Amino acid sequence: MNDSTVVTLVIQHKVRAEALARYETWLRHTVGVARRQPGHLDVNVIRPDDGGRQFTTVVRFAEASQLQAWVDSTERQALVAEVLPLLEEGDQTQVHDDPEFWFTPSATGASQPPRWKQAVLTYLVICPMTLVIPQLLAPLFARYPLLGGQITGNLITNLFVILPVVFCIMPWVTRRCAGWLRR
Repeated sequence: MNDSTVVTLVIQHKVRAEALARYETWLRHTVGVARRQPGHLDVNVIRPDDGGRQFTTVVRFAEASQLQAWVDSTERQALVAEVLPLLEEGDQTQVHDDPEFWFTPSATGASQPPRWKQAVLTYLVICPMTLVIPQLLAPLFARYPLLGGQITGNLITNLFVILPVVFCIMPWVTRRCAGWLRR
């Protein structure tokens, strides 16, 4: 793993039917603990469809060493030991440090969506951002003309487009469009 890139830990749990309520309590506690770890960026829980029991938790860290410290910590080991009796197939984890993670299927053996679907979804997310963000920043650039120069203005605008897209919007949109991406 390259230590200078955002890394993602994907945790999959198939919960025993009789343990769903206890698992939800454990999950809320564990998400809170993960959020306090050094280098933690965000966490998303993908709950199963109605009647399902497969939970996917996506945890992002700023650096691989910070993720590894969390994975190896006695605190996480204790949390995993606590949840194992509630699970059917154990604590399944994968680490991703590739930029195409948005489109990496969560199901084992599933194929990646076609590139054209990835391109359409990315376009539909980025296009509105590149239309809205410059308009929102225009008053700032008018007040501080040095910030609105060709290079600095583009750097600032790109920052306000890329950060929300990478950390919030694409993960959310990809989850919402998972059915279409799999077809």
